[in-house]
Parts: sequence; C-alpha cells; structure tokens
Amino acid sequence: MTISAEVKSLLQYFPEPAILVSKDYHILAANTAYQRDYGQEELLKHHYCYEISHHYPHPCDQSGESCPLKASLATKKPQQALHLHYTPYGKAHVNIETLPILNNKGEIIYLLEIMRCSKVAHTQAQRHGLVGHSKAFNKMLEQVYRVAPSETSVLLLGESGTGKELVAQAIHTASKRAEGLLVPVECSGLSESLFESEIFGHEKGAFTGAHTRKQGLVEAARGGTLFLDEVGDIPLNLQVKLLRLLETGIYRRVGSVAPQKSDFRVICATHRNLKKMVIQGKFRKDLYYRINTFPIMLPPLRERRDDLAILVECQLQRIAPKRKLSLHPKALQLLHTYDFSGNVRELRNILERASLLANGDMILPKDLPEESEQLMEQTDDKPYIKGLKPLRDVERQYLRWAVQHFDGDNKHLAQNLGVSERTLYRKLQLLKHNPNEHNM
Repeated sequence: MTISAEVKSLLQYFPEPAILVSKDYHILAANTAYQRDYGQEELLKHHYCYEISHHYPHPCDQSGESCPLKASLATKKPQQALHLHYTPYGKAHVNIETLPILNNKGEIIYLLEIMRCSKVAHTQAQRHGLVGHSKAFNKMLEQVYRVAPSETSVLLLGESGTGKELVAQAIHTASKRAEGLLVPVECSGLSESLFESEIFGHEKGAFTGAHTRKQGLVEAARGGTLFLDEVGDIPLNLQVKLLRLLETGIYRRVGSVAPQKSDFRVICATHRNLKKMVIQGKFRKDLYYRINTFPIMLPPLRERRDDLAILVECQLQRIAPKRKLSLHPKALQLLHTYDFSGNVRELRNILERASLLANGDMILPKDLPEESEQLMEQTDDKPYIKGLKPLRDVERQYLRWAVQHFDGDNKHLAQNLGVSERTLYRKLQLLKHNPNEHNM
C-alpha cells in the first residue's frame, strides 16, 4: 500500500513515536521519534510492528499478549494497552494507543499506533519510582495508566509493604494534577481530637495551644492529590466527616464559620478488607462506595518473583548509594524461596541488615537473617514449612503469619485459631517481648 507524502508528514506532528500500519501489521510509515526510540536499523531489517517492538515472529495476540491493533480492527474504535517493548536502551513500559483510519465507506484502510513510554515505571534499577516487569506488576501498572488521566477516586488494596504510596505517587505524576502536590495523610495516626485540625486546619485561638493559624492538609492539596493512607483505620465517628468532605467538597477550619471550597483528587489505600469491615459494621458503606470507584490490587512480592533480582539491585542502590553492593547468586536463590510476608518493605530491611554485615561489596548467604533461609510456600493460603522443625518454632512462625494476614480483631483471630482470647493475648505478648524465645 502506497502512503502519500502528505499522510506521512502528519506523523511528524506527534512528539511520541508513531507509525502507520496495514491491517496485517505491516509498517507503512514511521515518524522521526519512532526511528529514534526503536532504531532505524530495526526498521530497515523488519517490516512488522511486532518484530520490532517485541522481537516476536508472530503478532502479539498469537504470542500470549493482548493486541490493541487487533481490537481496533474488530471494533473500529480506538484501543489502549500497556506492553513491554524492546528499544536500543533496553526494555521499557509503553502505553500504546491505536486509532483506526477509515475511508468514506467506513472501512479500515490502515491504523495509527502511538507509543508513550512510561515516566513512572522502569524495568531497570532506579533510586526512585516503580520498578518491575513481571506479569503481575504490568497488570497493576496498566490500571494505573487507565485511571491516572481522570479525576476518579482510586482505592489501592494489598498487603502491607507492597508500595502503595509509590503507586499513589505514580498516579499523581501521570495525572493532570501533576504540577500540584501529593499530600499524604497517615490515617492510622489521627486521633479524633487531631482529625479536624490536621485535615481542615484551624484559626488562631480556636483552642488551647492554637497560637497561630494553621493550614490543613486539604488546603495544602489544593490543585493536587490527597493520599489517605490506611483509610481503614479511621474511626467510625470520623468517617462521616470525611464522607461529607468528599461528597460536598466544602469544609471549615476549626474555629471558623467561613466555608472553604476544596480542590483535590483523592487516592485511598488500605491493607484491610474494607468490604468485610462494612459487613461487620466497622466501616461506613456510603464511604466505602465513595472511595472504591476504581480499586487497584497491588500484588504481593511472592507473586512478583520475576522482579526480585531487579528489586534487590534497586534497594541496594537506595540503601548504600556510595557502595557498589551486589548479591551472591546463592543468596539471591535463598531469597527466591522466602515468603516475604512484609513484601518489599521486608526485602529492604533484610538487605539493609545484610549490607551492614557484609565485609565487602558482595552480600553472601551467611549475611542474610535466619528467617530468609526458611523455605516458605503458600498451600491453601496457609504457610507450609519444608523440613522438620521444633513445634514451638513452627507455632511462633505460624502465629506471626496469622497476625499479618488476618483482617479482623484479636477476638475473631482467637476464634479462628481455636484458642481463647486470653491465651492468644499471652502468646502475642511473649512473641512481642521475646521474638527469639522458643518457649511459648
């Protein structure tokens, strides 16, 4: 198919890499940005988009990936997808948009494909931002790019230590509010007496100790994003005040009668099962539906085994930027067998401790904590420990796991474990004060 010079010149108006392809994915024209990012030599050697971007011998949909071009051909509508592309600079996360070009009969004659490289996620070790390339990570990242341009409320779900604040920062950076601030609010640390003062601010003299006027976090987030971390920890009596703010966008500083108009996008995060809390009467149903417009589940580290090596490199750069630390292959192999109940946060703690114990720039298996040498698996959502161990050790390890993974209170945890609440309390106290004590 011959493409006119006028049509080819239109591609140059796109600052991002852009190509025109035929209905069989043959590249008909490419702009300068595409040739720069994907290589002119590649364009000369290969003729199909999937050959250059994925190094595939067949189209994406025949190689186990979603294909936005195929979806556009089927629907005659624009489509989006997030893929990992090969570039001369290495693999990169790329948000792809395809647009069908129709003739006057409404038939597709060719397709326009625009590629926008991710600015918030990387496939190589970085000291800042999101890092990963596993399927679970890519699925989460695609949802980030879907919701970021909108004003929709986002609820980040997942276990502790999975990087919810980093994901919130990524959504903010990719949004239209990126020039504003991302203002984090640690909800678990807000008491009733501090809630209104911290969130809404207060006037001078509003209460004892209010010597000056204070700007609230809602006001600080004007034009930006308010990130409510651990929103499930907000007491019931305070949830109604938060709901009123989100519903009306109006608030008053403590000690003032003048209403203020808020202007922020809200992102919430929690490791708790809010749906279960609603059923138990511990979280307001109306607030739950207000913040749960677009839920994103963050994968635990055990579902991101393919990312472990790059996460280790990334964390070592952040922990000791002046040292050239690396992990011995056998040490990495040990970490691959570990459960990581604390996820990326636990990985960082393990590596930070190991970096202090390492004599040189190579972290050896002996530098890792004892716990990481325990081979852990998930069987029927319960931990299974390979090899024989003293029963007291197994009980202690299982109790740690149960506390970290159970969403309810201690009363219900005791019921599930088949012990009295008093017995559970005693065991937790022993575990807290004597973490290495075998006698429980």
